[in-house]
Amino acid sequence: MAEGQPHLSIQMSDANTNGIPSRKQSSPELAGRGGSVLTFHNICYHVKIKTGFLCCRKTADKEVLRDVNGIMRPGLNAILGPTGSGKSSLLDILAARKDPHGLSGDILINGAPQPANFKCTSGYVVQDDVVMGTLTVRENLKFSAALRLPKSVKEQEKNERVNQIIKELGLSKVADSKVGTQFTRGVSGGERKRTNIGMELITDPAILFLDEPTTGLDASTANAVLLLLKRMAKQGKTIIFSIHQPRYSIFRLFDNLTLLAAGRVLYHGPAQHAIEYFQSIGYECEPYNNPADFFLDIINGDSTAVAMSKTDETNTESTEELTECDKTLAEKLAEKYSNSAYYQETKAVLENISLGNKKKTKAVFRQITYANSFLHQLKWVSKRTFKNLIGNPQASIAQLCVTAFLGLVVGAIFFGLKEDSAGLQNRVGAMFFLTTNQCFSSISAIELFVVEKKIFIHEYISGYYRTSPYFISKLIADLIPMRTIPSIIFTCIIYFLLGLKPTVEAFFTMMFTLMMVSYTATSMALAIAAGQSVVAVANLLMTIAFVFMIIFSGLLVNLTSIMSWLSWFKYFSIPRYGMTALQINELTGLNFCSSSNNTNLTSNNNYRQISQPWCTGDEYLKNQGIDASSWGLWQNHLALACMTVIFLIIAYLKLHFMKKFS
Repeated sequence: MAEGQPHLSIQMSDANTNGIPSRKQSSPELAGRGGSVLTFHNICYHVKIKTGFLCCRKTADKEVLRDVNGIMRPGLNAILGPTGSGKSSLLDILAARKDPHGLSGDILINGAPQPANFKCTSGYVVQDDVVMGTLTVRENLKFSAALRLPKSVKEQEKNERVNQIIKELGLSKVADSKVGTQFTRGVSGGERKRTNIGMELITDPAILFLDEPTTGLDASTANAVLLLLKRMAKQGKTIIFSIHQPRYSIFRLFDNLTLLAAGRVLYHGPAQHAIEYFQSIGYECEPYNNPADFFLDIINGDSTAVAMSKTDETNTESTEELTECDKTLAEKLAEKYSNSAYYQETKAVLENISLGNKKKTKAVFRQITYANSFLHQLKWVSKRTFKNLIGNPQASIAQLCVTAFLGLVVGAIFFGLKEDSAGLQNRVGAMFFLTTNQCFSSISAIELFVVEKKIFIHEYISGYYRTSPYFISKLIADLIPMRTIPSIIFTCIIYFLLGLKPTVEAFFTMMFTLMMVSYTATSMALAIAAGQSVVAVANLLMTIAFVFMIIFSGLLVNLTSIMSWLSWFKYFSIPRYGMTALQINELTGLNFCSSSNNTNLTSNNNYRQISQPWCTGDEYLKNQGIDASSWGLWQNHLALACMTVIFLIIAYLKLHFMKKFS
């Protein structure tokens, strides 16, 4: 640590410590670090936007940021501007979390190139809170400590670090309370925001980024959050955040202000000098007016206090003329700033820093480094996933209840199947329902990745874990309780109520078949939903796919009669493989034309030809083009296993290569 640099702790002065103990530094990884100086040089950012529909779509180039320069020193550095000004884009660029396409310029940390893994070593608090609501505040912080601190830090030290953060953030009273979800009440909005901040403070980052930290908070809670950040800044941490329209009590806490409009810098310098600067170019702030509101009024051209500079503007230019085009006004203000002493001073400092760093650097790096091994990540992510499942059991319990209810209803409808013509029809109908139900019940897996997409993206970019531990843990947590157990329950209820073939082998073959159908359908749901942001879209795609699969399942149409150019669709039908395996398992060896079954129906010697063309299950299977051999049974299971593997690979690749930059 540099000489004279303050020790990075969040301890307040003696009058405000409330008995908080001083930080113990027993590991180098937990040693306090002073804030860093972040400089950005000639940042320009363009994005491609598509307009129009279908064949008429056109691609246009939109300028988000133009020639943005500045210095962020230890303290509170606010980026202020109206909606669409580019403040969130600038924050993401500085935090190395923006897609590098269309981005140019240099970002330096203490005069050196931005580290390749900067996004992992800095802290970033997103606008929408991304904590697991089913876990407690302490459990969320322990999860961050377990994955972001290296294994060289002992478990006891990690727990001490968590306890220290809890005390420093004033979360002691709610440390063992659940954060809360949309179904269960949890901590308050301010406590939730502080939990988010705490998860980023675990690694004691030199620079902390926050995107709109006051969003969704009332005025008092927002003020409390900024006071917390101010105390941290006084201890030497560099805090950079975007904010839309803060109240005065919040604005006066700012050390440095960057004012943006239409992607241009209108002011960059000490926050308390901003009013003086705008007065120098002819804009007078009315008494008792909030400076933040005053700045936004100037940008929008609707300030009642606008008084043009006597030296720079003539009195004939009216306010209405200024409001003709916001971008034009923004460019005028940006040009005035570029001619100001504030800009010249900033530019001179930036040029000196650039001379010290002759090597040109890219503004964004993609490299992600991990503090722990794959197995360590898998252990903690799986642990959290199962805690989340237990803490939010509504979905799993509901599915088990629905499965049991459907099993009883179907068992009552098809109760006591006999070996006659009706028994054959009912057996085939029951097997069709079983496979179809397994497919449609798997649609619930769509939400597996969609609901937690924001959490996954944030934690992946921050270096918590790789894609593979997350994917495997979610897979295990879903397949065992949500797919395997319902299949077992369904089989146990259905098999004996229907009176199917009374052999142990046939019972377990049916159970295994239903499991395989459920696994394959679930894998398909994951392959479709991975990377999606809207559950409804994935739901629609799944439903359409299953409808086509059901048509080619073998019940609604005889697959041997379909035209050759359409028949190949049957190889993609999950219900077909399941239903075929169930039919082979049950119908082989059964006789549906025995004299005992037909004496009460007819005495006609031609009954077989008139009433039922098949007397045995083997004949029926042959008519359907089904191979009733042992290989014919297991090749369906093999096909389902291959489809499962293929779908899971697709789901993983979509998750791994999904766009993770804003």
